[in-house]
Amino acid sequence: MATELTAPVLPAPPLPLTTERLVLRTVRASDSAAIGAYCADPEVTRYLPFPALDAAGLATRMERLVAGTAPSEPGEILALAAVHDGVLVGDLMLRFVDRHGETDPPAIGELGWVFAPAYAGRGFATEAARALVDLAFGHYPLHRLMARLDPRNLPSARLCERLGMRHEAHTREDYADRDGTWSDTAVYGLLRREWAAGG
Repeated sequence: MATELTAPVLPAPPLPLTTERLVLRTVRASDSAAIGAYCADPEVTRYLPFPALDAAGLATRMERLVAGTAPSEPGEILALAAVHDGVLVGDLMLRFVDRHGETDPPAIGELGWVFAPAYAGRGFATEAARALVDLAFGHYPLHRLMARLDPRNLPSARLCERLGMRHEAHTREDYADRDGTWSDTAVYGLLRREWAAGG
């Protein structure tokens, strides 16, 4: 009888993470009001892959975020709440995208983030994303991290650059926008060896 080969189950990440001003922890159902407050803002979600959230949309997103605690397979996520002085100021995601072979652990991860506008301009997104990059390469056996974003999302593009990510591609009119038009995609990437060398 043939033995089915499977990829290893990865250990859960060591959480919470503490940075200079933030605590990064798993998302809880009780975070719904805070996340709903900024994700209901059309300006906040303008360049995100989901529209401003109503109650049903928020419930769906919260279910996914709360479940994202210990990813092992491509398609699974780690979702983190960024908390400053007891207040949730944003959330971040690491999504496993691909692996080298069927029995290999994930090798490529994608980063995403969204922060409350009331806390913009204070460096919280950069501080949190740096900690997530360090966790992604320090805890998981990833080869590459990437971020895909609308090139008009200049704050996220600048954040990618601050993380040491390289602008690798600009694809034209490849994303179906909610208003019926097509928008472009910018791709940023960071390899493990670049991270290890300090970006």
